[in-house]
Amino acid sequence: MGSLTNYRLLCFDVYGTLIDWETGVVNGLQPLLQSNNRQDISKQQLLEIYHEFEHTQQAETPDMPYDKLLTAIHPKVASKLGFPTPPESQSKDFGDSVGTWPAFPDTVNALRRLSKHYKLVVLSNVDRESFSKSNTGPLQGTPFDLIITAQDVGSYKPDLANFDYMIKAVGERFGVAKDEIIQTAQSQFHDHHPAKAKGIKSSWIVRPGAVMGNRAEEIYDWKFDTLGDMADALERELAK
Repeated sequence: MGSLTNYRLLCFDVYGTLIDWETGVVNGLQPLLQSNNRQDISKQQLLEIYHEFEHTQQAETPDMPYDKLLTAIHPKVASKLGFPTPPESQSKDFGDSVGTWPAFPDTVNALRRLSKHYKLVVLSNVDRESFSKSNTGPLQGTPFDLIITAQDVGSYKPDLANFDYMIKAVGERFGVAKDEIIQTAQSQFHDHHPAKAKGIKSSWIVRPGAVMGNRAEEIYDWKFDTLGDMADALERELAK
């Protein structure tokens, strides 16, 4: 494993890594549970059902914006839970909730610290409007150097096309080569496995207790519980 200081650019997953995706999803599903008097369903069960439908829908409609995708799978989650079809307005509210999902408490400070050494790039399975709401809200206007969404690419990670798009874009924009990038993410499924397939080093931000995106085989070059821990490690290296 090389030194963190040898790299020039961090490519971030957002939802699950910077934004507390799982809390956002569970909170967004509360109106569905409340309207069916079923608040006894565990967080893990909800997230496993959600993740199953999200992945299937992303594969079936790779060009569908993420907020519309969430709206589309909301009735499917309801059906899987044995609930009647929810009102369209409730499904739309779920899709629109993305921009309100909270940031992890260490995220904003860690991004500011990491930005002193690296270019910061977003490669997110989201639409541009939802990310803009997250960035102006929970992420407090973090000045990312480049933002790439699934809407820009026309597919969702783990599709390798998303990584090809990013590699080409950062090379043209910043003159950064593939071997100067660290893919920085929580999800083994969406980020670490495809990053390895493209020959990109990766830093696993574990977010202990996370349910979605896990794989039996854990791939990473660096491993930290939080993004704040990664910023601490970088600063220790720079101080030597």
